[in-house]
Amino acid sequence: MSGILDGKRILVTGVLTEASIAFHTAKVAQEQGAEVILTAFPRPTLTERIAKKLPKPAKVIELDVTDTGHLDRLAGLVKDELGSLDGVVHSIGFAPQDALGGNFLNAPFESVATAMHVSAFSLKSLAMACKPLMTNGGSIVGLTFDAQFAWPQYDWMGPAKAALEATSRYLARDLGGDDIRCNLISAGPLGSMAAKSIPGFTDLADVWNHRSPLEWDMGDPEPAGRGVVALLSDFFPKTTGEIIHVDGGVHMMGA
Repeated sequence: MSGILDGKRILVTGVLTEASIAFHTAKVAQEQGAEVILTAFPRPTLTERIAKKLPKPAKVIELDVTDTGHLDRLAGLVKDELGSLDGVVHSIGFAPQDALGGNFLNAPFESVATAMHVSAFSLKSLAMACKPLMTNGGSIVGLTFDAQFAWPQYDWMGPAKAALEATSRYLARDLGGDDIRCNLISAGPLGSMAAKSIPGFTDLADVWNHRSPLEWDMGDPEPAGRGVVALLSDFFPKTTGEIIHVDGGVHMMGA
């Protein structure tokens, strides 16, 4: 039986461990028929080791999304490997420790600027770096953590995710003429490397133990990965600028 990504060529960023949404996105994408290429930073060799656990081999390219040199060379490297792209997955986020964990009022601007650059502006940077390869349109999908609310311990990653969500909408507006869609998956908390870097993350995640209508498993990134793959597919041909929640339903719960 054919998969929903048969013949698609997909670039996936952010594969750091088997516990990451990006890894499960790449895995499900391959299972659904896609050719996948990965990017990694700052340790491509780590991603290369993790990539061996995917169903099929996947090339790994070093990419620092804050480095214009890396961005400028990306299209050429991907073209040599795949020829073109049908989809791009943005799974990148970072904030310095002094911008997290209850330090919102005291975080220096330099740390906030880093969080914004890496976590939000990079969506635009990645989209523009890959756009020359998306000559037949395609789908860009990013990952957010619902920025409607002020979460415990999340601090400046909250405004960074809000900026990411706004960036996605503006990209959807400006890339629509090229038949390129841009959407986000808003996932619930998972025990990824990024999550573990947030001081007091267990306090944030505990919300799901009490408020999620569907049982939420912090150790299972695959539902979020499946959501990303669905948005990469042709089953959402006229959906753009959207945020799809894969969070067990917490986003819609009242008091």
